[in-house]
Amino acid sequence: MSDDDSASPAAVLRSLVARAVDADPADLDGRVEVVERGSESEGGDAAGSDASAPARRLAELVGEAGSVVAVVPRLDADLARRLNESLAAGGDGADGERDADPEADVSRAVRVVFTGAASDRLAGATGSVVRRALADRGVDAYRHEGESPVAVALGDDRAVVGLIDGAGVAALLWTDDPAVREWAAATCRRYLDAAEQVTGD
Repeated sequence: MSDDDSASPAAVLRSLVARAVDADPADLDGRVEVVERGSESEGGDAAGSDASAPARRLAELVGEAGSVVAVVPRLDADLARRLNESLAAGGDGADGERDADPEADVSRAVRVVFTGAASDRLAGATGSVVRRALADRGVDAYRHEGESPVAVALGDDRAVVGLIDGAGVAALLWTDDPAVREWAAATCRRYLDAAEQVTGD
């Protein structure tokens, strides 16, 4: 995939993050990794492409982190299943195998702000079931009445940004770049401050 194609989800996401941190998109080269729907990695081709690559990578990154704070505007069934498995098992290793240590996520701190369509999943007839499932996984869930154009997460010292569309996660960007981490942390803090906690204490 090439960011020369201005219509690609990866190009849109890279441009959005660059604007957020007041940088030129070209300045992010070498500082961020990006995967979009239909590719295994940036630079992948159509052969062997994977429509779920961004959602899978997002679940892996969440599973690897000991501390996670996130803003999620949409949560489709595939992403919910993947995140549930990562949180339950402490994440996948690099080879796709489950971590052997069942205590790996005991000290994990996970705070998720559900906004937009995702927020609606915490209310209504099935809201109590969803909230209970989140609590069982050790997730402190928050409900935010507004919207977010992207999913934003901070897992340990790594910032993760997802471009969401009607089919789920279209592209995912992750980095340990300080400017992007600072923006991600400030974004998550802003949403947390305006949200209502619906699980936990």
